[in-house]
Amino acid sequence: MSKFYGKIGFSTPMKETSPGVWEDSIVEKNYYGDMVKKTRKWTSGEGLNDNITISNTLEIVADEYIVENLTNVRYVVWLGVKWSVSDVSFEFPRMTLSLGGVYNG
Repeated sequence: MSKFYGKIGFSTPMKETSPGVWEDSIVEKNYYGDMVKKTRKWTSGEGLNDNITISNTLEIVADEYIVENLTNVRYVVWLGVKWSVSDVSFEFPRMTLSLGGVYNG
């Protein structure tokens, strides 16, 4: 188990940036936690290179902000890459985030 300190991205309500174009704005907050499980898998994609998917499990210490914005969690920055959050479970005071593929938002 390795220690984690990094950013978690939350989406905020969508805003119209130009007529008919709506975009999420992202707020990043720093959190402490533990990287409990670390696995990775390459899958053949449509392009030239394979896609990488990780099945990492991150446990963080929950605060009031993440509890209130649980449904808005979009990604975790780990090793300089934004990884999408595929699953969240909550057991106060800790929260478990399961990571998936690279975040393309």
